[in-house]
Amino acid sequence: MIKAITFDLDGVYFINGKSNFISNLVKLGISEDEAKRVFLQSDEMNKFYKEGKMTDDEFWTWAAKEWKLDKSPKELMDLLVSGYEVDENVVETVKKVSSNGYKTLICTNNFPARINGLQERFHFLDNFDAYVFSYEVGATKPSPKIFEELVKKSGVKANEIIFADDNNDNLAGARQVGIQAFFYEGFDKFLEKLKELGVNL
Repeated sequence: MIKAITFDLDGVYFINGKSNFISNLVKLGISEDEAKRVFLQSDEMNKFYKEGKMTDDEFWTWAAKEWKLDKSPKELMDLLVSGYEVDENVVETVKKVSSNGYKTLICTNNFPARINGLQERFHFLDNFDAYVFSYEVGATKPSPKIFEELVKKSGVKANEIIFADDNNDNLAGARQVGIQAFFYEGFDKFLEKLKELGVNL
């Protein structure tokens, strides 16, 4: 029996954040490729940051230097957060399943500046029962460690949790600890899958 549902943040609950940030960097004279290289593709630095091995100031100071941009870490963090919007359809679904008795969860590879900034703007954490952030756990998906923490914080059994992701490696990590995981193909299909699994929507 399903008792808890995990919702993704970037690209699901929140939309347009990354693309708007890249666009805003381009307006500041950074090439799109260079903006993406630093913010999205610098695997080692991003991993360190999302695992809590770098502070917000350290990462964004490094990013500004890479971009040769005269911006403080706070200015860059504010620029990032300002581009995010919520998908109202997803917000309403989160509230609905919560009112129907299911626990609502977050399990995300993320960093403090984004989570704290989005919480300040949208108070989104108020809609969730439990949340696991990679920078607090010191591990990123697909590490079983982050999913074990999700089970622990949820207060339910692993096989009572639903988790969806568009990365098959992450699905494997979730399944390794016994979570019911499936491939994410868009929010409408996500809802269809929830219904198939007996979730009351």
